[in-house]
Amino acid sequence: MIKQRHKPPEPLDFFIWTVDDVGLWLETINLGSYRQIFKEHGVNGEYLEGMSMFTTEQILRFIRKCHMKWGDFITLCKELRRIKVACLKGEQKVRQPWWAPSCLSVVFAKAAKRNMQSRVVSLKLET
Repeated sequence: MIKQRHKPPEPLDFFIWTVDDVGLWLETINLGSYRQIFKEHGVNGEYLEGMSMFTTEQILRFIRKCHMKWGDFITLCKELRRIKVACLKGEQKVRQPWWAPSCLSVVFAKAAKRNMQSRVVSLKLET
């Protein structure tokens, strides 16, 4: 049986967030009004991570598609940047995924620590 998730997703793993995780995160940054439209358009963590490489035309298309106010888009970008910087600085705690059984917590913690180095490299390339 899969556990239901009712708390915001872990920022460390934002690039593997589901559309529901993104919706929960939008609530925490006071952009919950966009939750449904992001879900309808399949905006997940991988999509959010790729936004840093969007051209101006792609950004404008995204804003129109999601009916976003410009200020809200800026807030979204600032919050994404805050998460990436926190990951880069190692400020995020490594935790097991919400859906994983507790008996596997050590396995997930070790895997996350091994993968953290590659995440930091990709974040450095973007900044």
